[in-house]
Amino acid sequence: MAIQALDRALDILILLSENNHEMGISEIAREMDIHKSTVHRTLLTLEEKGFVEQNPENEKYWLGLRLYSIGMSFDANLSIKSIIRPFAQELYDEFHEVVNVSTLEHTDPRHPKSVIILKAEDPGQVLRANPPVGSSSECHCSSVGKCLLAFSSSMDFDQYQQTPLAHHTTNTITHWPAFLDTLEQVRENGYAVDNEELEIGLTCIGAPILNRSGTAIAAISLSGPTQRMRSGDFQYKIQRVKTIAARISEAIR
Repeated sequence: MAIQALDRALDILILLSENNHEMGISEIAREMDIHKSTVHRTLLTLEEKGFVEQNPENEKYWLGLRLYSIGMSFDANLSIKSIIRPFAQELYDEFHEVVNVSTLEHTDPRHPKSVIILKAEDPGQVLRANPPVGSSSECHCSSVGKCLLAFSSSMDFDQYQQTPLAHHTTNTITHWPAFLDTLEQVRENGYAVDNEELEIGLTCIGAPILNRSGTAIAAISLSGPTQRMRSGDFQYKIQRVKTIAARISEAIR
């Protein structure tokens, strides 16, 4: 069942797009056959969120920059994923452990999340903490989340620190001073480790994918059971994740 207010707002955006010119409140109301007061309230909400903008000279409305940025993000994600995919597959082929690529979602500065946009894995692999593409998770207890925060240029840490860090295991970092120190180490080392901080028995290595200015646009991780991840040369695994992340960074610049 449609939500009437949301349905109306979307119809206004579609109308502006299809008419391809600025429109006034009366014109929109006439086209949609609804009251001008209803159009006005809806436009105020859309304007507040950046989805429409009012021309101060004629008081008419047109599509806002928020829609443009959403479209650009969608387009960029499509092209970036096509670049990243073979590198993620290369990392998977070498270690046969789950590879995730995530980006930072921080529309709510008190609750930033890392969102998986791409995976490389064997469908037969069984990991309890192996969320699908599109899943989000807290940043403080994941290797990709730490990388995304450590190399973010827009994260509001003053706001973020008003949120308690959730406890998941005995290894979860829940004290802010310790977590901020960890982020500084991530910046210095160029990688992060989830040392069974989300789930006992699961270890992840993450490294940031950086743009020209050194800001993380994504992060890539290698995840698996701790016994397998820690067997052999753990430092080599770290180096390989860092190397793959660096090669992706070069490819997207």
